[in-house]
Amino acid sequence: MSCIDGARIVNQIGKGSNVAEALKKPRPEYRNIGLGQLAKYRLPLAGKVSILHRISGLLLFVCLPFILYLLDQSLTSEISFDAFKGFLANPIVKIVTLVLSWAYLHHFFAGIRFLLLDTHVAVNKEGGKQTALIVLIVSLLLTLAMALKIFGVF
Repeated sequence: MSCIDGARIVNQIGKGSNVAEALKKPRPEYRNIGLGQLAKYRLPLAGKVSILHRISGLLLFVCLPFILYLLDQSLTSEISFDAFKGFLANPIVKIVTLVLSWAYLHHFFAGIRFLLLDTHVAVNKEGGKQTALIVLIVSLLLTLAMALKIFGVF
């Protein structure tokens, strides 16, 4: 024990606190999480929604030039639109389209959630958990409806 710690303990005892409180360990300091610690770290639902919001935004940003190119090609003529429809008939392209649909839907609803948080709506722990759950449920349900449409169920 250093002189500073001893002085702190004597000071706390002098203020009327008991010895057990004075000898408590200081609260741990949490530093940045390393890659090896990610598997063990339990993130709250609101944190997971926040990370998924960032991932979906990155995915949309990276794919935007490709999406705009395909949109431009599909609007050029009827022949290019038919070629685009043939391109979308590929199952792998359908899955990629579904992932991009999820990214858009999740990013949109999580963005609305963050705008509400910025206006101090549901800022407490329980409100954050509820709004995060709503974002996940709504985006996944709409993605499911999109999957049913893409794969031709209706």
